[in-house]
Formats: sequence, structure tokens, C-alpha cells
Amino acid sequence: MTVKFRAIGAPGPGRPRRRAGLLALGALLALGAAACGTSSGKANTPSTGGSFKTAAQTGGTLTVWVDSDRLAAAKLYQKAHPEVKMDIVTYDGDANGSNYLQTKVSLFNRTSSGWPDVVFSSQNNETSWAVQAGFAAPLNKGLIPQATLDGWATDANAPCTVDGTVYCLRNDLSQTVLWYNDKLMKQWGYQVPTTWEQYQALGEKVAAEHPGYLVGAAGDTFAPEIYLWAGKCGANQITGPKAVTVDATSAACTKMATLMDTLIKDKTLSTSSVFSSDFDKNEADKILMMPGPSWYGGALFQGTFKTPAGQLGVAPMPQWSGDSSPSVGNVGGGTWLVSAHSKNLKASTDFVTWVTTSDDYQGKLAPGFPAYTAAAKTWLAAQQSSGYYADDITAPLTAAANQVWAGWGYGQFSQEAVWAATVTPGVNAGKTIVSLLPAWQDSIVNHAKADGYQVATK
Repeated sequence: MTVKFRAIGAPGPGRPRRRAGLLALGALLALGAAACGTSSGKANTPSTGGSFKTAAQTGGTLTVWVDSDRLAAAKLYQKAHPEVKMDIVTYDGDANGSNYLQTKVSLFNRTSSGWPDVVFSSQNNETSWAVQAGFAAPLNKGLIPQATLDGWATDANAPCTVDGTVYCLRNDLSQTVLWYNDKLMKQWGYQVPTTWEQYQALGEKVAAEHPGYLVGAAGDTFAPEIYLWAGKCGANQITGPKAVTVDATSAACTKMATLMDTLIKDKTLSTSSVFSSDFDKNEADKILMMPGPSWYGGALFQGTFKTPAGQLGVAPMPQWSGDSSPSVGNVGGGTWLVSAHSKNLKASTDFVTWVTTSDDYQGKLAPGFPAYTAAAKTWLAAQQSSGYYADDITAPLTAAANQVWAGWGYGQFSQEAVWAATVTPGVNAGKTIVSLLPAWQDSIVNHAKADGYQVATK
């Protein structure tokens, strides 16, 4: 086995989802694998057309590209499969939308050589270019059995699927839930809200009775993926290859934005980034509740905020009253791709199957919530047995894994970059999110058109 470390340079700004941390057995595994995909729902990729023609299958060394967090997975596979000759290369994993993989594949396509057999990406939207570039192999066309593919959480492989063909496998999920301070909730006699109406009312009550305490945070670029995505705001509906419908001023968007504005005005919804030193110093110990992805538990509360054991609880994401179809957002989750140019497809597909489904890695060592359902059960059991949480985390996280709203698309353009450029500055200047929705819509439209999308608006 050969392991190479490739210097990529510092990741660019704007997509700070990946916060990694592995803790010892018996402690919480922190989720740094909340990898940053650019939105979610349906894959935004053109169909390749025609049939898949494999390269001559000569076997040989299996070349695998991983980020530093997945290096342990590749090494564990090599240990379990000593008969497989491997060349393991570490790269940035396309963190923060670096586009390193796309750039290299473009070069390899020009020289007709150099493609790795398997690649991990921290992005959910790699198929938006990888299929058109002829890089991603169609996994459900004889490479991986459908019975195996059926083991993923509902719509987990949506960002990998184009016209019914699966071109990658989801590594982990970042479904949103409601984190809360169980000790304070009981001490103050509050009930964990089950509806957004109750959530807002409790936020207003906290503002009056316990000023300074928070029920959430909206200062990060992924704030819309926590609140607006969960609220079924159709700002990013991918309707087909290079087609998107943008409706950022709909009733659903306005309703959630109004809730956020109300709590921002009451100062119970922070406008600071949860990863900022200011938040860590002044607000981290003032959290009563906080909607956020599955990786908040380990990476944020235990890892960054050092929240004591026995205080942190997790509940289902609130839903609007009368809505019988629960929906949550998603903030990350990486993917594995097999190269269509691989001369060792058998070993490549065996590796990606193992690395995404094996209890030895996903269930016992993976930093994030596994997208593969059986492995997720093992992973959750390890978290629960750590004794860190105040209550059962299994039921809410498992339910949320199958409730990510499919109306938010995995486009090539970055929703987080759009939000950061149009909404964040306005909020920091004292404007309401509701008043900024038209500008948000215009910016989404412009970014989508720049990436070659046909855009429909409502």
C-alpha cells in the first residue's frame, strides 16, 4: 500500500460545514463529515446518453483519492483486504467548493490518463459535472446490486441519481433535528416544541423571561438549509438536467423568514456564526435550543462548546401546524464516485460498497451519521452508549434521516455563496430576511444562469 499526501493549499471561504473530530470508543463520535454539498433534492446533471462502455479490465493497483478524514477508512479496507494492491492519495476532498477534482478530471480527460479509480468528495453535487465529463460510472447498471442500493436512507442517494441512474454513493447524512439543553428546559418548566408556532412562541417567551439565551442561530451561510429547506421553501427546485425553478418569495419562504426575523429582533436567534470566536465566547453557554444538523452533537456541542455530558437532548425538527408531511433540511454529507475509466471496476465497486456499508468503518469509526441504514443503527448505538446525551438520540435522528425534503435541489451553483453575498450583509445591516427574499431570488437566478441553467421563476 502506498499513501501519498497531496498539498492543495488553504480551502476557500464560504462553506464552513466540515468540522471533524473522532473521539475514543465510549465517547461521542464528532461529525466532521457534514460535508458541504451545494444544496440538495434532485441531482442537477445532464444525461450522458448511450450505453456505458467499460475500459479494458486489466486489474492492477487500485488508486483511491480521499480527504484526511477518510484516510482511516482506506487504510482499514487495505488491512482487511491485504490481497488488494492500493495507492491511497489524500487531497482536499473538494472542501469549501475548491473544484480540485473537476479541474484534475478535465486535465486527465485531455491527456486520456491519470484518473483515479475511486474518489471521495465532501460535495453533494459532483454529479452536476462528473456525468457530463464522462467521469462517473453508473453504479446501478450491473456494478452494484439493487438490493444493496435499497439499503440507503430515503432519498439519500438523490444527489447521485440522474434519470434513474446512480452515479455515486452517499457516505453520510447531515439531517437536521432540534438540539436542546435538557437541564434548562426542565429547570425553567418549558416543553420542547413540536411545531414551528410553538418554537417561535417559546423563543419570544425566553426573550422576556431569560434575556440573552438563544433558541437558534442564523449567522452561518448554511442557515437557509436549516430553516428554509426544512420549511419547504422552493428556492432551489431542480426540475431536470440544467433546469431549475426558483420561488424564493413564496408563502412557505416568507412564513419561515418571518419567524426568523421575529426571533432575530427578540435576540433569541443569533446572527453570529456558531464557528466564530465571538459566539464561542459570548453565546455558546446561552443555548436553550438550536435547530441544526446531526453533526452538531459531536462537532459543535461536545467538541467546540464543551457542553457537559447529560445536558444535551435531541428532538424532532418542529413542523408547521397542520402539515402532515414532516420535512427537515440537510447540511452536508459526502459522496463516493467510481471512475468510468477504471480498469479495475470489480475492486473499485467492492471498495465503495465496503466503505459505505461496513460496520467496521461506518458503524464503528465513521465521524458522521452513515447514509446506509444498517450501519447507522450500529453508529447510533455507539453514540447512545457513550452516556453523553440526556435522552435517546436514536429515534429522532433515524426519523429525520428519511425526512429530508426533496424540493431543495443539488445544483452546480452554491446556495451558500448566494446567501452569503445577498442575505447575510443585509441582516448584519439591520434588514429583515423577508425584505431580502427578492434579492435572494434574483441572485439565485443569476448564479444558475451563469452555470448554464434554464431558469423558471414564480
